[in-house]
Amino acid sequence: MIEVETRLKTWGNSIGIVIPKEKIEKERLKIDQNVRVIISPTKMLKVENIFGKLKGWKRPTRGIAASMDKDLDSKFFK
Repeated sequence: MIEVETRLKTWGNSIGIVIPKEKIEKERLKIDQNVRVIISPTKMLKVENIFGKLKGWKRPTRGIAASMDKDLDSKFFK
């Protein structure tokens, strides 16, 4: 079984996905072989969405997110 996160891409009038070659080789899949594909969208998690759900915060969500971004930047981009 292959599990991979990939992007939908346009191919002519259709939409396709790209499966990495190493995953194909590992499962020994061949061209023209029938396979079953299960598609599930990934959800993007944003800091402001997390804090926006909590009640009773004294600071606005954008201020908390900006502060967290600044702290992370100072740790990783010196």
